[in-house]
Amino acid sequence: MSNRKNNKTDNINPETSTDTQQKGDQVDEQELLRQYDRESNVRGNIGKWAWIVTFLAIYLTIFHLYTGYYGTLQSQIQGAVHVGTALGIIYLLYPAKKGLHDRGVPWYDVILAFTAIFVGYYKIMFFDKILDARIHGYEMLDVIVAVVGVLLLLEATRRAVGVPIVVVAGIVILYALYGNIIPTDVLSHTGFTFEKVMTDLWYRENAIFGIPVQVSAKFIFLFLLFGVILVHSGIGQFFNDLAFALTGRFTGGTAKAAVSASALQGMVSGSSIANTVSSGSFTIPMMKKAKFRPEFAAAAEASASTGGQLMPPIMGAAAFIMIEYTGTDYGTIMMAALIPAMLYFSGIFMGAHYEAKKAGIFGAAKETLPSALNLLKTKGLMLLPLITIITTLFIGYTPQRAALIGILTAFVVSMLSKESRMSIKKIFYVLEQGARTALPVIAAVGTAGIIAGVVGMTGLGGKVAAAIITLSNDIQLLALIFTMIACIILGMGLPTTANYVVTATIAAPALINGFGVEVLAAHLFVFYFGIVADITPPVCLAAYAGSGIAKSNPFKSGLTAVKLAIAAFIIPYIFVYNPILVQAGDHSIMALILAVITALVGMMGVSSSVMGYFQREARAWERLALLTAGLMLITPNLYIDIAGVVIIGLVWYAQTKRPKDREGIAAAA
Repeated sequence: MSNRKNNKTDNINPETSTDTQQKGDQVDEQELLRQYDRESNVRGNIGKWAWIVTFLAIYLTIFHLYTGYYGTLQSQIQGAVHVGTALGIIYLLYPAKKGLHDRGVPWYDVILAFTAIFVGYYKIMFFDKILDARIHGYEMLDVIVAVVGVLLLLEATRRAVGVPIVVVAGIVILYALYGNIIPTDVLSHTGFTFEKVMTDLWYRENAIFGIPVQVSAKFIFLFLLFGVILVHSGIGQFFNDLAFALTGRFTGGTAKAAVSASALQGMVSGSSIANTVSSGSFTIPMMKKAKFRPEFAAAAEASASTGGQLMPPIMGAAAFIMIEYTGTDYGTIMMAALIPAMLYFSGIFMGAHYEAKKAGIFGAAKETLPSALNLLKTKGLMLLPLITIITTLFIGYTPQRAALIGILTAFVVSMLSKESRMSIKKIFYVLEQGARTALPVIAAVGTAGIIAGVVGMTGLGGKVAAAIITLSNDIQLLALIFTMIACIILGMGLPTTANYVVTATIAAPALINGFGVEVLAAHLFVFYFGIVADITPPVCLAAYAGSGIAKSNPFKSGLTAVKLAIAAFIIPYIFVYNPILVQAGDHSIMALILAVITALVGMMGVSSSVMGYFQREARAWERLALLTAGLMLITPNLYIDIAGVVIIGLVWYAQTKRPKDREGIAAAA
């Protein structure tokens, strides 16, 4: 064995994080979020309008708590309050362009804010008249309100979410209006009138106020509020401390702890970029101090934070829309997502291990780490809200009721400790932050509803599916590759929920109807590739945010993140071809256990290949052999699995017989 004294050792106490951040590593978290996360580009000073924003935000939160407990209103009314109030707040909070966040609210944004509230609540004020107008025709005022509403939604989405989703929505609206000028053999149809397109988008149940907004108004808002309460009750620091206590003493302990902590926080945060910045400001300097390369430190945090959206129970809030789109209960979706998420994080964990071995980085001294047992004794109750919400979902409660129970449990637990106890002022602050957190999601799902509405109105989804089948020449693998590319491109500019709505509406039906892919496997396939766009170059915003903290090359950080998250690019293909990993189809428990074990061993082979280290630094042929064996093992087939194990065994034997002549070279360099 190597002498630990001659190698780099991580002597870091995670409980004193301020000591670990050297001046060169300190960053302005809010500035980083504004730079890479459009959702965080809010005005810092809104002057006299602050009390209006606070009132509207608290009102919106209380409205959702009330309807969550006593029962939601008619879907159009619930959606009108949800969207109308959110749009008003967005215009007061989000400037028209970057760089204006330090200025007050201009007069035109005040007008836009109250106009947005009016057009949203117009559906409530004239509800019966609008229902009657669907049969007898809309009045001019109805049409004007619809046009203004659609335009205000698109502009609010541009401000709070970004340009790409607005461009996609604009294109599909133009297709609805002018699709008849496209040649017959290329997705043609008869164009609709401007009045019909606008009124259908604003007043019908299958467009802006369709399933995405309904799910957001019923479930997503409450789960986002749940996440906010957890963050402000100190659970984030508890996750960090627990992660370091469990993994900090092992090889590359800081990186493994960062992966574990980010996975836990990502479960409730729902934003890969925000989680990268909030967790990374603590974990990235610690990884750098332990002598991990800056590019690796940024990549490890970004890939783990991004993977948090794949992890049950919340899954970036898209899981609740998946319930409606797949007709599957939440417990089934959660169980289906569990094994792929576990494989994803296992791959990152193994990548961190091999990187640490290659660089000669060991774990922290035991005495510098917190005690896991003491943490669980003193702060273990902080896990109770998560345990409660998972349990209530499994025993059959609706997601809405489970979220309410989770919120109540989190509030009660926060009151049990002096450190996390909330004052009246803090409670109102949390209520406001709950609404603020939901604003980009509400805008995004509303605009995604435009896309879904046009797809339903024109039959565009079926035509795109037919085009994918034609382009792939009825070859399933090619169809999967085309779908993967489309999802990654869309994911580079869309938040999780909106990306899933678009891909589930357009791409998933091609896989299900054209190639017979199991429904849940198809939806998880498009979901995965939409999410990994945050770490896929060239537009890898989570990696860029991590790079801003690590002071590393952003593109190299993105490439390293792809290496660490390689499982996310492989596993979706596997559960399409053999859905046992999403627990679909007929299979025994033993078959499932065997599939999981072999997949984990397979991830070891793949991870060691892309990181270039196994027992020793891997030569070219060894990396190729490990990659081949890893892919063979991930595929659930007994004979192929045996062959994969044999290949990995041969590489292991060859490396153990080779002298340690190259070990430590990277560390010495």
